[in-house]
Amino acid sequence: MRLVHLDLKGAAPRVSYLEQVFPLLSQLGANGILIEYEDMFPFKGDLEILKSPFAYSEEDIERIQQLAELHKLEVVPLVQTFGHVEFILKHQKYQHLREVERFPNSFNPHIPDTLALLKSILSQVIEKHRRSTWIHIGADEVFHLGEGMDSKNWMSRNKGDTGTMYLNHIKEVLGFISTQYWGLRALMWDDMLRKISVGALRGERVGTAVLAPKLGAYPYLAPPELPPEKPPELAEGDGGPATAGPTAFPGHHPHWLAEVRGGGSPAFLSACVAWLMMAWLALLCRYDHYSVLCELLPVGIPSLAICLQTLVNGGFTEETKRKVLDSLGFQSMHLEQSTCEGRGVFPGAEIYHMVQQVNDHLKESILKALEEESAIKGWFSPYHRKRQFGNPRNMESFGSKVLKLHEDWEGFVHDLRVQLEKVYFPDTVEEWMEENVSPYLDQLRDLVQDYR
Repeated sequence: MRLVHLDLKGAAPRVSYLEQVFPLLSQLGANGILIEYEDMFPFKGDLEILKSPFAYSEEDIERIQQLAELHKLEVVPLVQTFGHVEFILKHQKYQHLREVERFPNSFNPHIPDTLALLKSILSQVIEKHRRSTWIHIGADEVFHLGEGMDSKNWMSRNKGDTGTMYLNHIKEVLGFISTQYWGLRALMWDDMLRKISVGALRGERVGTAVLAPKLGAYPYLAPPELPPEKPPELAEGDGGPATAGPTAFPGHHPHWLAEVRGGGSPAFLSACVAWLMMAWLALLCRYDHYSVLCELLPVGIPSLAICLQTLVNGGFTEETKRKVLDSLGFQSMHLEQSTCEGRGVFPGAEIYHMVQQVNDHLKESILKALEEESAIKGWFSPYHRKRQFGNPRNMESFGSKVLKLHEDWEGFVHDLRVQLEKVYFPDTVEEWMEENVSPYLDQLRDLVQDYR
C-alpha cells in the first residue's frame, strides 16, 4: 500500500482542489488516501460540538470517496483513539476524559465514558465510509499515559505497567470494531507498541490489528541495521512546526529507502498478529491541534512526488527524476536545496512559487528597507513617528522607494490571497497570512501610514 496521508488538523483543502490533486497522486503511484479528518468531519448529534465551522458536509465526504474511487485510490479513514485527541478534549464537555487534567492530549482509558465516546465517533465515521475495507485507529504518541491518578491506582492495584494499560485499551477499541463491523480491518501506528516488550506483545496478541510502521518519523525506531545518526524523515519531511515550505526532499537519500525496505526487527514483527509495510507519505498540516500551520499541500507536492516515484521505481533513478519533472512540469530540481526550477503545471503551482517568494524575499526586502535606509534611521525614527514631525526634504529621499516597495508587496499579497482562497477555507488563509506575511508587511504598512 502506498498511502498519502491527508492530515486535516489544519489547512484542509476544498473538495474542488482534491478533484485536481487525486489524479496526480494516482499518476505518481499512490493507491490509497489515509484521511485524518479530525474536526473536518460532519459530526452529528451529541458530537456536533467537535465540528469546525468549515467542516466538510456529508455530500463532501461522499464526493471525496467518489473521486478516490474514480482514480483507483482506496480511502482509509483515520480516527485517533488514544492520543492526539486535542480537538476532542479541548472542549469542557469532554475535559473529564483527560488522562491528566491539565493536558488535552490523551484519553483516560479507565473511565467508561471514554470508550462510549470513541464508539460513537468511530460509528459515525465508519458509517460514512462503507466502501472502505480499512480503518486506522491512530494510537500513536499517547503523551502522559500513566501519569493520571486513575492510571497510577490501576497500576498499583494490578501490579501492571503502562504497556499493559495501553494494550487493554487498544483491545477494547479493536473488539468494538471487529464485533460491529465484521470484515473491517484495522491499522494503527506502531511507536507505542515498540516500547512494550516482545513477551508482553506475544502474551496479549492484539486481536486483528495490522501495524502500520511509523519508521522515520521517530529516529529511535530506526531498524538496527541503519547507522545510528538520524536519517531524513520518511513521513514528516518538513523543517519543524512553523515551516511554511518548501518541504524537504528525503526520497533520494539511501537511508530513506532503507527504512522503507527494512521495516523492523524480526522479534518485534513476530510478536504481532499481522504486520503491513505501508509506505506512509504525509504532508503535515500541524504537529498537533494547537500548533501553527506547517507547509501547505501545494508547497509539499514536489517532495511527495519524489517520494512516491522513489517507492514505485525502487530507488531515486534518472527515470524517477524524469517522471517527476514531467508530471509536475518542472525543468530541473535541486535536491539538496529542496527546490525545483520551471513554471510547474501541477495543481497549486502558483501557490508553490508565491510561497517561495514570501520565504525568500518578503522579510529580507522589508527589513532591509526599514533597518538599512539611513534616511529612515536618521530622520524618521520611532521617536519622530511617535511625535509626528520630520523634515520633508529628508523624508522625500526615501519616500518614493518605500511607497513603491509597499505597493508591490500589497499587490503580490492580494494575488496570493486569491490563489489561496481557491484551495483553502477562510480560516486557513487568514492564519497563514497572519503567521507568514503580516509580521513583516505590517511593519511596512505602519511606516507608510506614518509617512503619509
